[in-house]
Amino acid sequence: MKKIGIIGSGSWGVALATHLARSGNKVKIWSFSEEEKRLINEERKCKFLPELKIHENITCYNSFEEVIQDTEFVLHVTPSKFTRETFKQYKEYIGSKPIIICSKGFEKESLKTLDEVILDELPTARVGVLSGPSHAEEVSIAIPTVLVAASKHEDILEMLQNTFMCNEMRVYTSKDVKGVELGGALKNIIAFCAGVAAGINLGDNTFAALITRGLNELTRLGVKLGGEKETFYGLSGLGDLIVTCLSEHSRNRKAGKLIGQGKTLEETKKEVGMVIESIDNIEVAYELCKIHKVDMPIVEIVYQVIYENLEPQEAVKKLMTRDKKSE
Repeated sequence: MKKIGIIGSGSWGVALATHLARSGNKVKIWSFSEEEKRLINEERKCKFLPELKIHENITCYNSFEEVIQDTEFVLHVTPSKFTRETFKQYKEYIGSKPIIICSKGFEKESLKTLDEVILDELPTARVGVLSGPSHAEEVSIAIPTVLVAASKHEDILEMLQNTFMCNEMRVYTSKDVKGVELGGALKNIIAFCAGVAAGINLGDNTFAALITRGLNELTRLGVKLGGEKETFYGLSGLGDLIVTCLSEHSRNRKAGKLIGQGKTLEETKKEVGMVIESIDNIEVAYELCKIHKVDMPIVEIVYQVIYENLEPQEAVKKLMTRDKKSE
């Protein structure tokens, strides 16, 4: 039995807490919201996972210190745009405890991955990443799931495998922190595009092409940014890409579908009701592909759809009529 702190009370934070609690661990969740704290502690509910009954081994707090003290490691599960500001508020309590990043995305302003943001703020931090094809809705009800843990620290990898693995979850390990992070962040963009394709009623041929060519694009940029090519064909790249592009659970796919159906960006954000990582990620990837001179036609076209009012049907035509290429 371990004592584990989780920073973030959204669907993924609560799903991870539920998985860990079922295995006999004591889990403390931090939430910024007094109402979410009350809902979890008193009603044993999560507003993002309405069918779930919160496990008795889970307690929620509004205090970082209460969550982090006496815990063996911390899972960071806040939206990427809030990572730096949130970490600034709790880094004084971390000490040598491992920080496991479970969010997927970039810091928009700096174009940095989240491990870089944490290390910016605390250079001595012992960081790991947990990623892979995993919807909160399924992890919370113990549907078999396979993830990848990445860290430069062998003891962190061993700890994550020992803590998370059971009949319903398998965890592989990797030393490629950069690749695992980038795979998880960049796939959201392709999932958004898959949603747009669904919104304009395109077919299976289109989805297969989008996933294949999308994987090619995110691999090219990921390698340029320091990831290993093989990582992008693993769980945090191809695996996460498949589940996020094809599942109705995916908020990134749902957002793209609404755009494809003619909704504005503001209408889309309101209807999804949760943070849509792909929106900010598209801006970051667009900037990065320009800086590093990486050819990413899908990213460039979806950027035009969101920010330059390119019609989705016209976007498809532009992609399909590009100059001839070899694969």
